[in-house]
Amino acid sequence: MLSGPMAIIVPTRSRPQNVTRVVDAWLATDAFAGAELWFVHDADDPQCSEYDDVLEGLEETRGAYGSIHALTLPTWLPLVPKLNAATAHVLEWYPETAIVGFAGDDHLPRTPGWTTHYREILGGFPLGGTGVVYPDDGYRQDIPTSWVMTVDIARELGNAQVPAPVEHLYCDNAVADLADAAGCLAMLPDVLVEHMHPVAGKADRDAQYDRVNSGEQFAKDRRAYRRWKRDVLPRQARRIRALRPGGQEERA
Repeated sequence: MLSGPMAIIVPTRSRPQNVTRVVDAWLATDAFAGAELWFVHDADDPQCSEYDDVLEGLEETRGAYGSIHALTLPTWLPLVPKLNAATAHVLEWYPETAIVGFAGDDHLPRTPGWTTHYREILGGFPLGGTGVVYPDDGYRQDIPTSWVMTVDIARELGNAQVPAPVEHLYCDNAVADLADAAGCLAMLPDVLVEHMHPVAGKADRDAQYDRVNSGEQFAKDRRAYRRWKRDVLPRQARRIRALRPGGQEERA
């Protein structure tokens, strides 16, 4: 099993009510035994102070002291730049981190011991300490709507988690494409981290969902994703393969 902290980053905006239910779902599944939880929100969010109120004291009142962190960025960023910025922060200030990951503020784990299971799979055969794993989200199994990856991959990507220059959409496709091309992707059908999303009929739409699922956002991110997949993915996949045991020749 991999040693060192696992940091799962949850970008969020204008949904402070989601924080408590995420923490409670983590507690119900003993997730803090294997990971730390990082909420990332924006100083210019109209509900920023509400996040502060909710987060203050959550560790002690929920019995997860030292395992919940809050990172406030100065201004709004789209999901992927926000996630990558937070990842860079975590890896700079906590260089002992071994695993980083992503979940939305609408992802609720349901399987007991899921973070410990992530560690076991990442550290064992066939991933061997370099890889990406993701759960069933209760709606889709073909792409990772949440994931974790070993830190060597994130560092190879420039202290980032998403390899494609998208803002929001297709980030899950890009993570899957890269790990699959590098031969280090594992989907865990026995782990459920439920995505409480309107598309799955599990949540109501709000302004954030409407913005990121607009036709304009789809078109913009689709173009960026397709260019990345055509022009950049092969080179990145070679470099990720080189991180794996016996893969050094891939850097040539």
